Amino acid sequence: MNIVFLFSDEHAGAVMGNSGHPVVQTPHLDRLADQSYTFDNAYCNYPICTPSRLSMLTGRYPHQIEAWDLAAIADGQHHQTWGDYLTEASYETVLCGRTHFNGSDRLLGFSQRLLDDLPRWRRSTGRPPRRTPDERRGSNSHVTECGPGDHEHTRYDRNVANLAVDFLNQKADASDDNPFLLYCGFMNPHFPLIAPPEFYSQYDPDSLELPATWNEPLESQHPIIQHHRWAWRNEIPPPEATVRCALASYYALVSTLDAEIGRILEAIDTSPLRENTLVIYTSDHGEMAGHHGMWQKQCFYEPAVKVPLILRLPSGENGRVAQNVSLVDVLPTLLEVAGLETPRDLPGDSLLGIAQHQSDETTRSVFSEYHHMGILNAGFMLKRGNYKLCHYVGSEPQLFNVAVDPLENDDLASKPEYAATRNEMEVALRAVLDPEREDARAKENQRVRRLKLGEI
Repeated sequence: MNIVFLFSDEHAGAVMGNSGHPVVQTPHLDRLADQSYTFDNAYCNYPICTPSRLSMLTGRYPHQIEAWDLAAIADGQHHQTWGDYLTEASYETVLCGRTHFNGSDRLLGFSQRLLDDLPRWRRSTGRPPRRTPDERRGSNSHVTECGPGDHEHTRYDRNVANLAVDFLNQKADASDDNPFLLYCGFMNPHFPLIAPPEFYSQYDPDSLELPATWNEPLESQHPIIQHHRWAWRNEIPPPEATVRCALASYYALVSTLDAEIGRILEAIDTSPLRENTLVIYTSDHGEMAGHHGMWQKQCFYEPAVKVPLILRLPSGENGRVAQNVSLVDVLPTLLEVAGLETPRDLPGDSLLGIAQHQSDETTRSVFSEYHHMGILNAGFMLKRGNYKLCHYVGSEPQLFNVAVDPLENDDLASKPEYAATRNEMEVALRAVLDPEREDARAKENQRVRRLKLGEI
């Protein structure tokens, strides 16, 4: 079976029509979802680009592969990727577009690449972040740089789709029986929030409903969130007009992405490939888009860590899946499709098995972590059933029940009646890792890399 993997950057799970969003227009993704298994509780394993992507490609948690931050460089000698595994099953493995790899190895086990990352995203050396109390982003351009216009990200994504369509057309006409894995990586809807005018015009900024907490007072929030907002220049919300423009632009970029994905789906669905091609769509993390006064990601609130995840089988099996899943579940899925054995030490499970054998139980746990700028000590998330624990080394945690409190406004961590739940979640988290140990490992790794670069 062929595999086409469609991967966006910064697409929050709730921001599409199939997810129930009342405004965002995503007709092609919605049609794909109607034909697919859709995972309503899918999460990334690190709410920032490079660690999330390396974790997904290796099927291992970021701390297991020392993908501590944006500057991480994959160690291909010790950790196999999708490309390594599927090559063993005689797959042609092809990269096309955004991967956000660092280092000189631009394939990471894949056989060929149709298009590399934009030059400014290719880092040859790993420059770790400074995680000090005074370190912060230079500006809040991730919000204020917004509105209609032309941008290289949109042109880049058009090129990704062009190359992918050409590749698929060639495969549809070829007599080659060997299967292929085509990874298509898109930039949108990643900031800057400059959207094509034809898509921006679909959203009236003045009529959009803003998140209820878009201007949430900093002093009312958890200390970890306060520092996060300060570090990423979100401590003072922009003027409402700017927030409205930024939100309209983000929605428009999601629609722009949807149109490019539609072109790829058309190439599959109007050819013989439709009968033997698995299609997966997801994103590396979400976007806060003003919730709790925050933009970008880098935290464990739902808009930052929850991602869309759609899996279409040629057979047409479909349905909505409530179980918690995460991006480390993608590799076991691909291994099952390719007829390969899944290594026992991988933390994930096949999405096919989860979808086809789901029950009323929704207690499966998923895990995420963060060791980058904006948080002085490590942060870890465990979601088990409907409860989400945000564990911060050296600080009090947060605990939410996202079923009854989807906006995460009611922190249960200090309430006596939830003490048992909090303790159970802490025990479950420590079954995954030792938070203090991994925090120390991350800091030492970052210190050594800074020393090698002469920054200490």
